[in-house]
Amino acid sequence: MQPNQIQLAQRAKVFKALGHPSRLLMVEALGAGEKCVCELRELVGSDISTVSKHLSVLKEAGIVTDSRRGTNIYYSLRMQCVSSFLSCVRRFFDQQVEEQFLYLEDLRKQAKS
Repeated sequence: MQPNQIQLAQRAKVFKALGHPSRLLMVEALGAGEKCVCELRELVGSDISTVSKHLSVLKEAGIVTDSRRGTNIYYSLRMQCVSSFLSCVRRFFDQQVEEQFLYLEDLRKQAKS
């Protein structure tokens, strides 16, 4: 079954939402559990309005959800599978770095020979 334009647009929205380093950092942190906006602000190191805008983008894409408790707003992952995806991407790049290191090490050994 071929995806229709609406499904493709929904997927694109998710990837666009993940397209900023601060949002990726927040999503990875939320993979470990619920966080209040104040914790995410400290993590990202931006002002509260910037963090709120990033969280709005993630919420609009369906990646996170929020709940209010007293004066605090807590965020958690709604789209749990995004953690697995980001772990996969991280492992891929870690492997690339390892392969490049081994290649350079091999070149260094050959140059000494």
